Amino acid sequence: MEEIKITRTTSPKEKTPSDKLGFGKVFSDHMFMMNYDEGQGWHDPRIVPYGPIELMPCANVLHYAQEIFEGLKAYRTADGTVQLFRPMENIKRMNNSAERMCIPKLPEDFFLEALKTIVAVEESWVPSEEGTSLYLRPFIIATDAQLGVHAGQHYLFSIICSPSGSYYAAGINPVKIMIESRDVRAVRGGTGFAKCGGNYAASIRAGEEAEKKGFAQVLWLDGVHMKYIEEVGAMNVMFKINGKIITPDISGGTVLPGVTRKSCLDILREWGYEVEERNISVEELIGAAESGALEEAWGCGTAAVVSPMGVLSYQGVDHVINNNEIGPVTQKLYDELTGIQWGRIPDTHGWIVKVC
Repeated sequence: MEEIKITRTTSPKEKTPSDKLGFGKVFSDHMFMMNYDEGQGWHDPRIVPYGPIELMPCANVLHYAQEIFEGLKAYRTADGTVQLFRPMENIKRMNNSAERMCIPKLPEDFFLEALKTIVAVEESWVPSEEGTSLYLRPFIIATDAQLGVHAGQHYLFSIICSPSGSYYAAGINPVKIMIESRDVRAVRGGTGFAKCGGNYAASIRAGEEAEKKGFAQVLWLDGVHMKYIEEVGAMNVMFKINGKIITPDISGGTVLPGVTRKSCLDILREWGYEVEERNISVEELIGAAESGALEEAWGCGTAAVVSPMGVLSYQGVDHVINNNEIGPVTQKLYDELTGIQWGRIPDTHGWIVKVC
């Protein structure tokens, strides 16, 4: 692979105070870009000033949604070191998404080099305040300038960077979740396991309706029987029922294989919890909530790390979990994962990749 060329901006932006960052609203000075052309492969890797991307109105991505993306973070530790958390997991997942969406895969080692290089260039954009980070959004879009439902022959790979504030501005508080019984997010044989925009577009209607009713997100059911729990919003989901940790099985290809999910399961097993990855029906879950067997419930993902559920609503009935308080396992997981990510506790798993 060619050397990454770096063209630095001549008009650096003023940094936004950490308490004004929010999520996905502020972007750094530069972005990584690389092109793919059939017969030539991936080429011309470069870092350039952040700015608009030029596309023809007939570009494949605009009409047929041939695109994929990822999300991960760079963290600044107390001694000023900047590091990534399990980036190879995101890289492998993006290539799995690429295969499903008929997009050429990226060389894994070079993908990691691109991530480390853009973070090093944007090192001053990695905030240092408690809970803040530099969110990284790699994505690939098909750029073919013609109409027709077919795999593209031309693609653009880019990585943009967004300094993000603490996800929990007021502390890690339980949220209200509504179990969706009309729309579905994914079906077997579809793109549920891939991180592609169509999955998220399909989720917007239910999410908007839930928000109007005072809920933070929806909990999805399977697309065939509308019976089995899949994932919550843009996160995987876990339940502690009678001391066991239960999370939906992802082998059917309808649930995103989350990096945070995988990390939670690794840690929980190390702690000695019995963990079950299996189908769990909405009837079983609601029955556990009604009997008190449902001790804790949480979502897990890159943005929030873990998000405790305090209320679970199904068919108009609210079920309170753990007195609407964060449970001890949820809190312990949050402390463990964020401790590793921000360097407060040792990384005994080899998950951290230091950048600078």
